[in-house]
Amino acid sequence: MSVYQGKGVYGAVAVGRASIFSRQAADVRRVNIEDTEKELQRVEAAKAIAVGQLEAIHDKALKEVGETNAEIFEIHIMMLDDEDYNDSIKSIIETQKVNAEYAVAVTSDNFAEMFASMDDAYMQARSADVKDISNRLIACMTSGGEADELNDEKMIVCADDLAPSETVSLDKDKVLAFVTAFGSSNSHTAILARNMNIPAVIGAGKEFLQSIHNGDMLIVDGHTGEIIVSPDEDTIKKYTEKQAADIKKKQLLQELKGKENITLDGTKINIFANIGGVGGIGSVLANDAGGIGLFRSEFLYLESEDYPTEEQQFNAYRKILESMAGKKVIIRTLDIGADKQIGYFDLDKEDNPALGLRAIRICLTRPEIFRTQLRALFRASAFGSLGIMFPMITSVSEVEKCLALCDEVKNELVSDGIRIGENTEIGIMIETPAAAVISDKLAPLVDFFSVGTNDLTQYTLACDRQNAKLESFVDTHHEAVLRLIEMSAKNAHANNAWIGICGELAADLTLTETFLKMGIDELSVSPPYVLPLREKVRSTDLRKV
Repeated sequence: MSVYQGKGVYGAVAVGRASIFSRQAADVRRVNIEDTEKELQRVEAAKAIAVGQLEAIHDKALKEVGETNAEIFEIHIMMLDDEDYNDSIKSIIETQKVNAEYAVAVTSDNFAEMFASMDDAYMQARSADVKDISNRLIACMTSGGEADELNDEKMIVCADDLAPSETVSLDKDKVLAFVTAFGSSNSHTAILARNMNIPAVIGAGKEFLQSIHNGDMLIVDGHTGEIIVSPDEDTIKKYTEKQAADIKKKQLLQELKGKENITLDGTKINIFANIGGVGGIGSVLANDAGGIGLFRSEFLYLESEDYPTEEQQFNAYRKILESMAGKKVIIRTLDIGADKQIGYFDLDKEDNPALGLRAIRICLTRPEIFRTQLRALFRASAFGSLGIMFPMITSVSEVEKCLALCDEVKNELVSDGIRIGENTEIGIMIETPAAAVISDKLAPLVDFFSVGTNDLTQYTLACDRQNAKLESFVDTHHEAVLRLIEMSAKNAHANNAWIGICGELAADLTLTETFLKMGIDELSVSPPYVLPLREKVRSTDLRKV
């Protein structure tokens, strides 16, 4: 029995056998052939099988993780029909008289290298996509179209790392847990695991992956980040009991639906949910969230091949507001840049993008994009209870410019006879130390603050949140971060504004009491964390010293 330590990203326990994740990287060999037409036919047959697989995976992903995460498979289907990609495969087969697998593999290497060398981050991401579709094509030719599936037994998937598309494409019904040797707890894959309610541990180290084999018995503790390899019977019994207790607790949590978020001493708080697309609404409602504390509007841009129109945005925002039936919905305006790049924005390459042109800075320097989004938002405000918040604020002048543009847009809509909501709240995100330090100047300008603890921690501690090597240096409970949050809370309340937290720390139950004592009015978390947080709030007594 051996124990490895990683970082838990979804608190639950799994006991089962290991399945080492394979990307179907077949051993492709060059074979000289005479019948080039036959090889071209094999490519076309494999493409047909691959498209069928991708369509099925896309439909499954839509149901499990929503439109945003399913978008990747539509992109893969389009890439299979890319003219340049297919011409390359055909040319290699015909000119070199080689087998189809080899032609696809060479094309894959060439195109992946080409994309990876580009300056644009969006195009760099296509490097992984072209490898994905090529591996799928090769697998369809070498295995007769049989997908590399897990067996019928539920397994613990172990990998060096998992791309978001790989995480989504796995059959959730056959996955007990995820364990990766590398990766960051702030990665989109980690966020996906949390949203899928699957125990997950990241950063277990390459030694862990080297030590295990398919079929090895494992225990994964998503609470502590421990992975136990080849446990003895007593250890299995212990963790099976812990697993059963987890399940029982989740069942008991269902009894909290419809209950108030109120402490033993009578302090009330709102518990909302964070989502990244319209497809997340069902999870918000199923977990009984009081509203949406963060709708990441940038996903409307990330999943589009061009700037989404006012009408496209309006329809999406209206659908969210109507579905939430009067519950508060807070939509964050466009937040791209840094780790979220979009090709058609044609942003310059930056040496330090986390400190570069991003979020509100893009909106204020490209007012035509900002105006389109604001028009869609205010039009949608007539269909529910809307809050609009601006990200990456660092100064009073930025907020004043945002408010001036809001007034212009509202006046335009009213003069055009378009109905808008009467009580749309305007807020800003406190995610830079600058915003927290001048929160006394910012609070009189807005209705609310929402603390983005992920970026606030990054900028306060000078640690890149995407750099897995810095995990040990990131103290999310650092006194400096907590002081900035408390300062912002005091200044919000002194100026009749309310304050929420929408970053990952909102779901940290060890800080719930601390946040309540600060006077935080709202906590917004991933939907699966709503009921555990409600339980924590209802068992807290702020009268205790």
